[in-house]
Amino acid sequence: MVEDAESLRKLTRSFLESHGFQVLVAQNGEEAIQVEAQHSGKIDLLLTDVVMPGMNGRVLSEKLQPKQPGMRVLYISGYADSFIAGHGVLERGMVLLHKPYTEDALIGKVREVLDQGYPPAAGRKTGELSNQD
Repeated sequence: MVEDAESLRKLTRSFLESHGFQVLVAQNGEEAIQVEAQHSGKIDLLLTDVVMPGMNGRVLSEKLQPKQPGMRVLYISGYADSFIAGHGVLERGMVLLHKPYTEDALIGKVREVLDQGYPPAAGRKTGELSNQD
């Protein structure tokens, strides 16, 4: 889970761990790359903020995908869809959860991405941007 806002990072980690998920945490893209390099196992899901200082979530996903080919990606953002689309950060078919989100919304979207067979981010080229407020 990659989130630059410390309070949201801690809260999101707590939500995920309380539902049985093992969580690796980073505050930015560069740290996430280091965390992945030190982790010997498979990463099933990258939960990442879209807009962060330095490396954005999409670039991070593109850097991690070759090392974790089955990894799915769930983007989170406090920005409006029009801002995100207008800046070319996300493409259609990429899954987005808007901030602020509730525990139920987060866990529901995580389970949806993991359980309903969303293809890995690298394989997703068409479709609709998936939203949940």
